[in-house]
Amino acid sequence: MSKEQNVINYYVICNRLKNVIRTGWTSWHVQRERIESIAEHIFGVQMLAIAMKSEYQYDIDIMKVIFMLAIHELGETIIGDLTQFQIGNEEKEKIEHEAVHRILNGLLDGKQIEELFLEFDAHNTKEAMFAYQCDKLECDLQSKLYDEEDCVDLNKQEGNNIINDSRVSSLLNRGASWSTMWLKFSQQAYPYDKNFMAVSNYAINNDLGQKKIRVK
Repeated sequence: MSKEQNVINYYVICNRLKNVIRTGWTSWHVQRERIESIAEHIFGVQMLAIAMKSEYQYDIDIMKVIFMLAIHELGETIIGDLTQFQIGNEEKEKIEHEAVHRILNGLLDGKQIEELFLEFDAHNTKEAMFAYQCDKLECDLQSKLYDEEDCVDLNKQEGNNIINDSRVSSLLNRGASWSTMWLKFSQQAYPYDKNFMAVSNYAINNDLGQKKIRVK
């Protein structure tokens, strides 16, 4: 296969993510004209990484992180967006790794890109752990923005089995809003460091909407 064909094949496969809607939002019946795609999540998490590196001065290679985040959802071009409530971590990891290997197999730099993907998935380097935290927090912040737009009605969750999860229902039963539940769930489930925890808590206690944002 020619180099030109390899370029086009990879581009076309990745382009699918523009049309793959995030499963978490459809599961919770987010009501909005446009709901976030996987590609939009990738952009959001990269921008969050830039801001977190800027404000907290992490000792990391930010360009490596941005590259890592660019490819971290690559497997979802084939397997779709599967959540922890749909599939076990080990099973998802297996089929996702197989999908990524197939996608990158034709590229000259495919092995190096695959290694970077696997590094992110293992999150056992400082760049991978930073990127992993950004990935989780970005989702939390998006839930807050949707909540501020009143996109989710907790009384209209027919067919949503997530709401019956013991951790989710416990938070909701204690009076947490939808997005506060989402933010606190992640605080309990993921290894946020003190800086990510601080931003998460800020999101719980403050409005994040566009009306508050001013470019200096």
